Amino acid sequence: MSGSGVENVPSARLRRDRPPHPSAPVTLQGPGLGSHVRVPLGETGFDVFPLFLGGGEFGWNVDAKSSHDILDAYAELGGNALHTADSYAAGRSEFIIGEWMRTRRVRDDVVLTVRVGRHPDNPGLDSVNLVRAVEASLQRLGTDRIDVLSLDAARGDAAILEDTLATSEWLVESGKVRAIGAHGYTAAQLVEARILSSAGYPRITVLDVPYNVLRRDEFDGDLRLIAAAQGIAVTPSHPLAHGFLAGETRTRDQQSRSVRGSQLAMHLNRRGSKVLRALDAVGTELGIPDAAVAVAWLLAQKIVAAPIVNAFAPRHVVECMRAVGVRLSRAQLSDIARAAE
Repeated sequence: MSGSGVENVPSARLRRDRPPHPSAPVTLQGPGLGSHVRVPLGETGFDVFPLFLGGGEFGWNVDAKSSHDILDAYAELGGNALHTADSYAAGRSEFIIGEWMRTRRVRDDVVLTVRVGRHPDNPGLDSVNLVRAVEASLQRLGTDRIDVLSLDAARGDAAILEDTLATSEWLVESGKVRAIGAHGYTAAQLVEARILSSAGYPRITVLDVPYNVLRRDEFDGDLRLIAAAQGIAVTPSHPLAHGFLAGETRTRDQQSRSVRGSQLAMHLNRRGSKVLRALDAVGTELGIPDAAVAVAWLLAQKIVAAPIVNAFAPRHVVECMRAVGVRLSRAQLSDIARAAE
């Protein structure tokens, strides 16, 4: 599709006199080659491309037309998993994604994850606000169902978990939601939720958690152990640490005075520089950008199903999708992890 920016990506020169490197990424030139790459999204019953395209920038830093270009680029390369939230740009992200699905007629071809709980009109996960939030999201998205509803408890929602799951059960039985995910839940809450599922409530089958090579403490520990024990699919958000791990901002002189600039500033230190140098070394060896190396590091974690990547431009989508198929060696994984210590 014109305007996607995919056709501007230089093709790697093929060497026919030697076999491909065993860690070489999946070739992404040509439409839809990634459509054959699918992984199960835990126990949801959905098979997804192992990289979600997030809508966190849509309607905020990226306008509708540019957002559609980004979505086109992702779909052209075989991506089928989208993530958004009712709080992203006060719902504009959902509207943009819904308009794209309608005009491209692809609703049945994508797996749609929607996080709810923070929209100012329907805050929290109590029964009334949860139903209202889902209805509002469905209307903005222009669809009749959400494939994975992600319950956002990151701000310490006071709703009783059993009430939230009881409402989720009604949403599933009514056909408005197909599966339940979680964001911001503690390990203890996941255990409680699994106990409640034995009484007939729907299981939490997907966990959306901030996780990357620079941000591991909140996930590595009890939360990781419980997620693994319960067979929950993990979809890490912030896989590039708000863009820092893409390697485009390395000094404070390059830092913009914005929300994004302040998020990047926390990594502009010795530790961040060491990690970027480690990503540079691996990227040079494999012929892929730093962003792809950072995503490949996440995909090497067995518990990770598909990271959620936000993008400002089609080229960012292409860079991150090049991580799929990359197999980092133990030495490379060790070098990256050691740099982050």
